[in-house]
Amino acid sequence: MKIKITGIGSYIPEKKVSNTDFGNHVFLNEDGTPFGKPNDIIINKFKGITGIEHRRYAEDQYTSSDLAFFASQKAIENAGIDPETIDYIIFAHNFGEVKFGSTQADTVPSLATRVKQKLQIKNPKCVAFDILFGCPGWIEGVLQANAYIKSGMAKRCLVIGSETLSRVVDAHDRDSMIYSDGAGASIIEASDDESGMLSYESATYALDEANYLFFGKSYNKDLPEDTRYIKMHGRKIYEFALINVPTAMKSCLDESGLKIDDVTKILIHQANEKMDEAIIQRFYKLHDRPVPQDIMPMSIHELGNSSVATVPTLLDLLVRGEIKDQKIKKGDILLFASVGAGMNINAFLYRY
Repeated sequence: MKIKITGIGSYIPEKKVSNTDFGNHVFLNEDGTPFGKPNDIIINKFKGITGIEHRRYAEDQYTSSDLAFFASQKAIENAGIDPETIDYIIFAHNFGEVKFGSTQADTVPSLATRVKQKLQIKNPKCVAFDILFGCPGWIEGVLQANAYIKSGMAKRCLVIGSETLSRVVDAHDRDSMIYSDGAGASIIEASDDESGMLSYESATYALDEANYLFFGKSYNKDLPEDTRYIKMHGRKIYEFALINVPTAMKSCLDESGLKIDDVTKILIHQANEKMDEAIIQRFYKLHDRPVPQDIMPMSIHELGNSSVATVPTLLDLLVRGEIKDQKIKKGDILLFASVGAGMNINAFLYRY
């Protein structure tokens, strides 16, 4: 038995924030001193590394569960199912429900429960819960759905990735320009044909890597020290990803029995364009093959890094033909991969 994605949907907020909107930000060093370079130089260097020119922020009246609800509605409609037949709602996020103007996270009730309520699902046997797995959360949710369905505990799952990172960033930290908001959702069911998941890989590295991403105080020493924001050791994450993600992808591919030339597209977490390109190059180098043209669809240029939402949103855009010069067709082999807080890495190979 295999599992397949029978419905996909995403919600991309309408509030568009350009790099130029950071022109008046006061960027500081970690010790609170002025960064020392004009903002236009900071922004141009940032774009050259990450590829990000725009990102989306959630509308003020919406929270993460709202974005997830909108994406879930689209996925349910795309699958053509009755939501009452969903056995599990698995909601991947990292920071809970954060209202506009606040950095305080609210996780009770779970965000999955809130989505179930918004969908007006009456069936009590539809079990709703959240997972915290960093940026690879949606992929991990798909792997959990795979386990539930193969064990006989479920026939149909709704797997969501949603985040409002713009509400937990330090405006004085240059890394704040990376993050964005959005949601992606998918319906996962058993497959009775050749399509579906072929193999997977998942891992957590925690001895030295657990705090590469963390919650820390603002670089602005005048702000309250008990208020925390998302922080990261960017260089350590970059080096970790380049060493470990390609090998995880190779392990996943090897497990399937397919060859590198069978892979049609690689849908990788939209974290940093240069990092993603380096990961793909190393992956193909492990197979002594050149990187094929157009193998890696990208959405980061316009949407930024919305964490758990990047991969399902990328798939939705690809399915709907909304990524320039990119398309997929039945029978294509897709390799999904992600890396993030934990440090967690996962991947799965999928026949579309």
